[in-house]
Amino acid sequence: MSESFRTLDRADVKGKRVLVRVDLNVPMDNGKVTDATRLERIAPTIIEIADKGGKVILLAHFGRPKGRDAKDSLKPVAQELALILKRPVAFAEDCVGEAAEKAVAAMKDGDILCLENTRFHKEEEKNDPAFVAALAKLGDIYVNDAFSAAHRAHASTEGLGHKLPAYAGRTMQAELVALSKALEAPRKPVIAVIGGAKVSTKLELLENLIAKVDALVIGGGMANTFLHAQGITIGKSLAEKEMAATAQRILEKAEAKGCAIVLPVDAIVAFHFEANTPSHAYGLDAIPDGGMILDIGPLSIERVKSAIDDAATLVWNGPLGAFELKPFDQGTVAAAKHAAERTKAGLLVSVAGGGDTVAALNAAGVAGDLTYLSTAGGAFLEWLEGKPLPGVEVLRVK
Repeated sequence: MSESFRTLDRADVKGKRVLVRVDLNVPMDNGKVTDATRLERIAPTIIEIADKGGKVILLAHFGRPKGRDAKDSLKPVAQELALILKRPVAFAEDCVGEAAEKAVAAMKDGDILCLENTRFHKEEEKNDPAFVAALAKLGDIYVNDAFSAAHRAHASTEGLGHKLPAYAGRTMQAELVALSKALEAPRKPVIAVIGGAKVSTKLELLENLIAKVDALVIGGGMANTFLHAQGITIGKSLAEKEMAATAQRILEKAEAKGCAIVLPVDAIVAFHFEANTPSHAYGLDAIPDGGMILDIGPLSIERVKSAIDDAATLVWNGPLGAFELKPFDQGTVAAAKHAAERTKAGLLVSVAGGGDTVAALNAAGVAGDLTYLSTAGGAFLEWLEGKPLPGVEVLRVK
């Protein structure tokens, strides 16, 4: 797989100005980075280029600013990155124009410079050719290490790949290798665990997966919509009742394709949506009228575990219950721990991704035990939906 993309193995960076697109969109609180996972992920690419004598020029966006906005400055992120890299990271007050050009001109081989938020310029998201040219002027080589932004055709994620020799950074490379293992040429049988609140946001995903996987476990609020579509009374549970016909169509398609759909067979029900509220397990034929399904029940957990036991490859996106409220995280945690054990025993290739999924797996304490955990949300989903990602396509070997 890695043969189909240009990686850093093919790049000669010594003495070159290397524009590296990274993901610095980290959670902040009062100007402090609260979770540095994304910074740790990009460190190897930055250090490798610097150690090979390249000038590392970091390009990134932060938040969704409408023009310049001090609260979306990358300056505090650059300071945090310097601590992680244990090396100085210079900062330029803009990503194009005089401030950027001066800062780049002052660099020596092996130096690291972070440019200001690319989204301070509206031309970034428009992939404006003049803006792409202004960015390209700052570098000799382009490296994209931001898979999480690869589903957007912006100036710094896609446009630059047409202007300069383009390569995948190590994080991007690891992501592409892991993803192709999971769906392009997976060890069969393949199971997908798909959770989350809404069927409507994951329709294309479900339809693409049915054609590619042997079994599909559906959990979270989405499962309630499928149960409702099958005529099961779900009380006050979160569901998109208007999607019933769509859910029914997905079930029929799955049957035609020989894809087993695993839905809950019992549920943990409470009468209030709050942590530690009294709750009980109910069979699906006995969900009380005023009750809300907030997690899968004990029988369903066993069913999900045995589905994982039958698989050689697992793709996971979305929690199985209202995992942010205890004790409604139990279904997700039990399934995650089971997947981690199978992975550690060498019996399963497991790839998980998306913001809620990462949070749930961290909460279960098993994030490090899966084969690969993608920190990308939208890009991971679009890739699972079978869509080409502009930021990845531009790195393909022509």
